[in-house]
Amino acid sequence: MELRSVEELMDLLYAGRHQHALRTAALLRRGRPADKELQVAGLVHGIGPVLCPGDEAARARSTAEAVRPLLGERVFRLVRGDGGLADDDVLRLRQAAEESRTAGFDAGVLEDWRTVLELVAARHARLGAVD
Repeated sequence: MELRSVEELMDLLYAGRHQHALRTAALLRRGRPADKELQVAGLVHGIGPVLCPGDEAARARSTAEAVRPLLGERVFRLVRGDGGLADDDVLRLRQAAEESRTAGFDAGVLEDWRTVLELVAARHARLGAVD
């Protein structure tokens, strides 16, 4: 599955474990407020169980492949967990995902992230047009 719109992505986020995804993205926003792609990578992890129910081994790969056309190469690599990308970013994402499992704070609602998703998607679309 390839996502072609933020609306499709939002639908999958609502269907997934979005509270965990929201907390992960919020933790990343606190630590790296300017890095929208890193925050979005934390958010889209929530669609893994929807895309691959029962197949935990394939979740990261399937999620990364699904968001790649919409959100770009860096988000793809972060979600997939490539160590070749800045190792610090992959590590930060994993730590936030782990911390968000036990974190007890209100991370807001998914609609709060629509604009960020649209910004990252629009930036990717502009960069793709240049390539």
